[in-house]
Amino acid sequence: MQSVRFYCTALSLMLGSFSLNAQKAHTLTQKIENIISGKKADVGVSVIGVQKNDKVQINGEKFYPMLSTFKFPIALTTLHQVEKGKLRLDQKMLIKKEQLLEDTWSPFREKYPEGNIIITLEDALQWMMCYSDNNLTDIILRLIGGTEPVQKLIGSDFIIKNDEEGMHKDWDSQFINTITPNKAANLLEKFYQGKILNKAHTQWLYNAMLNNQTGLKRLKGKLPANVKVAHRSGTSFTNKAGMTGAVNSYGIIELPHNRKIVVAVFVHNTYESFDNAEAIIADISKAAYDHYNTK
Repeated sequence: MQSVRFYCTALSLMLGSFSLNAQKAHTLTQKIENIISGKKADVGVSVIGVQKNDKVQINGEKFYPMLSTFKFPIALTTLHQVEKGKLRLDQKMLIKKEQLLEDTWSPFREKYPEGNIIITLEDALQWMMCYSDNNLTDIILRLIGGTEPVQKLIGSDFIIKNDEEGMHKDWDSQFINTITPNKAANLLEKFYQGKILNKAHTQWLYNAMLNNQTGLKRLKGKLPANVKVAHRSGTSFTNKAGMTGAVNSYGIIELPHNRKIVVAVFVHNTYESFDNAEAIIADISKAAYDHYNTK
C-alpha cells in the first residue's frame, strides 16, 4: 500500500510539473503572439527554455529561408572536419583578388581590396562568423567540399544547396536554403551542450558568436547591455514593392546562474520597415528573456 501511495504521489508531482510548464509556455506563447499580431510578416519562432521539454513555438515546423544564418552550420561543418583531421585551423589560405566579388557584403574586401593575402582558416572563420563576410563564406564552403557535407552533418529539417554567390543571382535564389525554427533552436541547444563539436571547438565557435558584429538590433536589441548573446543573423534583399524576403536571427541568450535559453526568429516576406522587422525579433527576444529571468 505504501508503494502505491508513493507511486501516486510521484505521478501527481510529475503531472503537476508538466501542467506548470505548460502554463508557463502558454503565457510566453501569448506574449509572442501579441508581438506579431497585426504585423505585415510571416513569422516563425522557436524558444527553448531552462527546463527539460520547456519549449515554445509558432510555425515551428515551417521552413523559412536562412540567408546568412546558414553560416553557423557551415562553421559547425568546418570545425567538424578539423576534428576529423581533414583541415587545420592554422592552415594557410591564399585569398586571391578574383575571389573577392564586389556585389556582395564583404568587410574583408573593403579592408584588403587587392586581395592576394595569406590568412589562416581560423582567420577566415572569424571573418565569416564575426563580420558575416560573404566572400570568405564561399571560400570556406569550397574548402570543405561544398554544401553536401553541411547537409550530411546537419540532417533533416534543413536544406542547403546555394552558396552566397548563388543566393545573389536573382530574387528566388535567396530562398533555396531553408530551415525550420525548431531545427534551428534544437541545433543551437545541441551545439552549446557539446553534442556536435569537442569542448575546445565548441568554446571557440561560441566565443565567435558572442563577438558577432552583425544583427545587433535583433536578439540583443532590447536586452540589458551586459547580457551575453551568441548569435547569427541573416538578411535578404528588399524588392521594388517594398517586401523584404527575410530578416532572421537565432542565438543563445545567457541568464544569471549559468542558465541559457535559445531563441530563433525568422521574419519572412515582410512589408514592415526594416527597423520594425528587426524590432519584432528584439521584442520576442526581450519577452523570452524577461519570462525566464524571473524564474
